[in-house]
Amino acid sequence: MRSALVVGTGLIGTSIALALSRRGVDVFLYDADESAARTAASLGAGRAALPTQPVDIAILAVPPARIGEALAKAQQEQWARVFTDVGSVKARVHGAAESAGAAMDRFIGGHPLAGRERSGPLAARADLFEGRPWVLTPGPTTSRDALNQALELVSLCGAVPVVMDTEEHDHAVALISHAPHLVAALMAARLENAREQSVRISGTGIRDLTRIAGGAPELWEDILQANAPAIAEVLAAYAADLTAAVDALRAVAGPDAEAAKRGAADLADLLRRGNAGHARIPGKHGSPSASYTPVPVLISDRPGELARLFAAAGSAGVNIEDVRIDHSPGREAGLVELLVDPTVADRFATSLSAAGWTVQA
Repeated sequence: MRSALVVGTGLIGTSIALALSRRGVDVFLYDADESAARTAASLGAGRAALPTQPVDIAILAVPPARIGEALAKAQQEQWARVFTDVGSVKARVHGAAESAGAAMDRFIGGHPLAGRERSGPLAARADLFEGRPWVLTPGPTTSRDALNQALELVSLCGAVPVVMDTEEHDHAVALISHAPHLVAALMAARLENAREQSVRISGTGIRDLTRIAGGAPELWEDILQANAPAIAEVLAAYAADLTAAVDALRAVAGPDAEAAKRGAADLADLLRRGNAGHARIPGKHGSPSASYTPVPVLISDRPGELARLFAAAGSAGVNIEDVRIDHSPGREAGLVELLVDPTVADRFATSLSAAGWTVQA
């Protein structure tokens, strides 16, 4: 790949342009908002201009609802030899592209599963896709050239290609991304009018559950509408489980001993299924999910404290697999949970205590 055009210079488009430019690809940038394209160019993502002759590939980094129209225009203007997109919905995009009269043999759907809670070109990173899955959804007429160019694009961005059918992709992202976002939003919405005293004691649990609810509403409105049928299917099953959980809780709290017993069994089964589902989420490097032991350490909220703590882990020869931080309400301190291999947890805790750290049992 020698040349590329990125249409849409938000977070994803600019990150792709930065990654390609870093690998020596001549990148052109186009955005309906000219200031966004100029900002991306100033970051080293490429040139804020349209190509004068067809480039190797055009990447359409625009909202799903606009991809079909953007593809038809890009092909009419002969901006590239082949085309791909980065939308999080695929079946509707393929249908819209066909309806717009696009040449489907020169198009392959794409979806890099990476992002940030910030948006816009200033949030872009050249390494955003490193090690992340990048789904490609070739259609029945997609040419070998289009597939090869898309595979090279994924490789240049450091991502891992995954080939899927459009319908399979849309159901998968509804299950692992779109429905969870709505569930997080529903839970976070409970906090909007909650008592201040209740919100003040929030911990890592509610933060972890609602973190993604902070995403840009405008972007998510478009995504949810584009993949509405698949999301509704997932949420319908979720709603059935939720209703069963409500019934079980009410039975447990009720006067009927037999009903309470059945309710307790239903709750236990739901928790068991939750454990089983969580265990299927891949661990690091795509390996099976692993269980780690938390080592809780009390630290002060001062610059350099986390660095000192991580350095202590390095000195002890311990690899930190994950980190959770819970800030103390009203105090300049917090509890840091360092998740480590169970076989080294006791030795690590002893080492930290000997070094003067306050390790909670």
